[in-house]
Amino acid sequence: MHILIVAPEQIPVPGSGSVEICILSIARQLARNHQVTIISRRSPSLPNHSQIGSISIVRVPSGSATTYISSVLRYIKGRKYDVIQVDNRPRCMARIKRACPHTPVTLFLHSLTFVPHNGEIATYLNKADLIITNSHSLQHKLATWFPRSANRIRTVELGVDVSRFRSAGASEKRATRRKYRINNQFTILFVGRVIPRKGVPILIQAAHLVRKHTPVHLVIVGRGSRSYINRLQIQAKRLGVPVTFVGKKSHEEIHSVYRLADCFACPSQKHEAFGLVNVEAMASGVPVVASRNGGIQEVVKHGHNGYLVDQYHQPQKFADYILKLARDEHLRERLGANGRSDVLQHFTWAQTAAKLASLYRNVY
Repeated sequence: MHILIVAPEQIPVPGSGSVEICILSIARQLARNHQVTIISRRSPSLPNHSQIGSISIVRVPSGSATTYISSVLRYIKGRKYDVIQVDNRPRCMARIKRACPHTPVTLFLHSLTFVPHNGEIATYLNKADLIITNSHSLQHKLATWFPRSANRIRTVELGVDVSRFRSAGASEKRATRRKYRINNQFTILFVGRVIPRKGVPILIQAAHLVRKHTPVHLVIVGRGSRSYINRLQIQAKRLGVPVTFVGKKSHEEIHSVYRLADCFACPSQKHEAFGLVNVEAMASGVPVVASRNGGIQEVVKHGHNGYLVDQYHQPQKFADYILKLARDEHLRERLGANGRSDVLQHFTWAQTAAKLASLYRNVY
C-alpha cells in the first residue's frame, strides 16, 4: 500500500510532540512493507522535503489550521494513495475526504482534545471511513458521544521502542542517579506535562506521607510554566519533600531518565486516553502507581505490573501503594519484570503498525 499520513499543523515531523513522535514511530514500522509519505508543517530548521529511511516527509506551509489544510490539499491534488491517515484533526480529515471521495480516509485520534461533544464534530466524524483510537476507553467515549460513527471506530494501542526503553542494571541505575545528584533514597519518577490536570501536587503530598516512614526523592520530568513550577517547588519545600525538577527532555534521551526510578507515578486527575508514559516505565522494568482513569487501566494491571488508585484525588491512596513498593525490593522486581514482559507482548511499535496495516488492507 501507499499510505499517506497527515500530521497536525502545530509541530513538524520529526518533532517533540507526543503525536508527532507516534506518527514517526508507526511510519518507520509501516515502511518496512509499505510506501509511506508524511505531510507535516514547514519548519525553518528542516528542508521542505526529506527522506528518513524509506519514509518520504513533505513539509508544507502552516501558520494556522486553515492555511495548513489548504497546503495539504494543494499537495495531494492529482496524487494517488491507497489510504490517507489524518492524525487528531477531524476537520482536516473531513476536508481531505471531500477532496478525495474515492480514497479511504481515516482519523487516528490520540485524545479527546480535538473532539468536543458537539454537532459540528459529529458531522466531521461521519466523513471518516475509519476512526482509530488508542484505547478502548477512548473508543467507548466516542461511541457514546457520536453513536452514528460507532460502527467505524477501532482501537489500536500505541507502543514503545523496546530497545531504548529497557531495564537498567544496578551500575547503570547508580550512574544515572549520580548524574541527577540523587542519593540512595527510594526514587519516585513522574514524566509528563507539568500542568494541573496531571496531578503533581497530589504526588508531592503523597511523597510527604511516604517520607514519614522512609527516605524518598521525587523526580519531575516535563515542561511547565515557570509560575506553576514555582508553586510546586514552594509546596515541596513546605512539606520537606526532596524534589528535582529536570525540565523537558528530548524524546531521543527520555528513555535514560526511567533508569533512575524505583517506581513510576502517574497521578492524572482527568481522563487519559492511553498514558504512553506508563508503557515507557513498564518497558524500563519500573513498577507503576497510576490513577484508575481512562485508558491507563488497560495498560496497568493492579497487583501484576503496578497498582491502580481508585480514589486518585487523595494523596494517601498513592502513598499507600508507593510505600508498599518502597518496603519490598522483591515486589518491585517482580512487578517491573511483569511490566516489561507485558510490553513485549502487547505494546511495541511493530504490533501497532501491524494492526493498522491489517485494518487498512480491509478498508481500501
